[in-house]
Amino acid sequence: MFDTFRNAWKIPELRKKILYTLMILIIFRLGCVITVPYINPEALTLFATAGGAGMLDYLNMMSGGALSQCAIFALSVQPYINASIIIQLLTVAIPALERMSKEGEEGRRKLTRITRYTGAGFAVAMSIGYYMILRNQMQAVAYTSGWEGVLAGIVIVLSFTAGAQLITWLGEQIDANGIGNGISLLIFAGIISRWSDVITATRSLLTRAANGEPKYYVFLPLIAILALVVIMFVVVLTNAERRIPVQYAKRVVGRKMYGGQASHIPLKVNMSGVMPVIFASMLASIPGLIGSFIQVKSPFWVSFFRVFNYRSFLYAVVLFVLIIAFNYFYVAIQYNPVEIANNLRKNNGAIPGIRPGKPTSDFITKSLSKITFIGAIFLGIVAILPIILGNLTGTNIQLGGTSLLIVVGVALDTGRSMESYMLMRHHKGFLE
Repeated sequence: MFDTFRNAWKIPELRKKILYTLMILIIFRLGCVITVPYINPEALTLFATAGGAGMLDYLNMMSGGALSQCAIFALSVQPYINASIIIQLLTVAIPALERMSKEGEEGRRKLTRITRYTGAGFAVAMSIGYYMILRNQMQAVAYTSGWEGVLAGIVIVLSFTAGAQLITWLGEQIDANGIGNGISLLIFAGIISRWSDVITATRSLLTRAANGEPKYYVFLPLIAILALVVIMFVVVLTNAERRIPVQYAKRVVGRKMYGGQASHIPLKVNMSGVMPVIFASMLASIPGLIGSFIQVKSPFWVSFFRVFNYRSFLYAVVLFVLIIAFNYFYVAIQYNPVEIANNLRKNNGAIPGIRPGKPTSDFITKSLSKITFIGAIFLGIVAILPIILGNLTGTNIQLGGTSLLIVVGVALDTGRSMESYMLMRHHKGFLE
């Protein structure tokens, strides 16, 4: 990947795209440290630790610390991701949206516009929730009564909402003028910026080991080895694919003969990348997030919301199931076996031993289902294994699996985007 980046830097057009992407990421990080108006700075330290084992701690990690800073980018990309989940699910359920998705470029623009509006609605709702936490639980708002309190509330809510919309726009600018997936890169930058906490956590474990808990001398190298093994398997799984052989029949056009060559259909084991992990994590965090927004006194509801924090066993089960479900969902909307079988028949191609038409599409569907299942199970295990180990060992590594999957997956996706661009620009020699 580093060789790819170095060689990509030699291409002027690609170098401009890389610099543009870096500029957007710098703007994103600046927005993560600019505090919204009417917030008491003394309360930020309390707010930084208020999440504890709750979902505010998880959202703070995903936002790159912007939430604990009460920054304008505190919502990060969560409103847009939640809106994307809703719209994509409704596209399957509502015929009008399904037809819109099949209208080509114009239909996709309409769906993108609908997603933006839905994301703005989520941003307003979440901004109000964060404001209520800042005002009622953290006492972090400078003015809470009279017209001053009304103005402070409006400004804070609008600042959070505008920040969420600006992040969405920045991600779209990376998609249009930069390199890689914009939203994924913003999440990547947020997680990377928080990895200094790894040093703090390591020091904490060493301190606990020195204070009479020698088991942490064993847990620490085991966690490091586990992280390296996860990175290795993520790289292997991302690059792994099954190649279905295809044989094209010879045909004569005029005096020339075409076809007759052998090819293959590549089926990626991890075809949907890290998006199922991102979407599943966001969706699984909603109950815990609601519990953070509202104050409940009923023992039942207190226990219910506590069950959905990211350290609980039920959260791990829900996350595992959602990752598998979203993996199948994304493969289903991105890969059409019937269309592939029809294209093969139109081009006089066939899979050896499989008849053209429906048998071919059934064979591709069956093969795709097996490959998708393997990739989904792996992603789910990597995401929940730190939760299980963290609860067993008493170490705070529950968010490590999700963050590691996102970081490694986005890095690999960005590297492949550079390689694809260089191949398109006839610079294949740079990759060798």
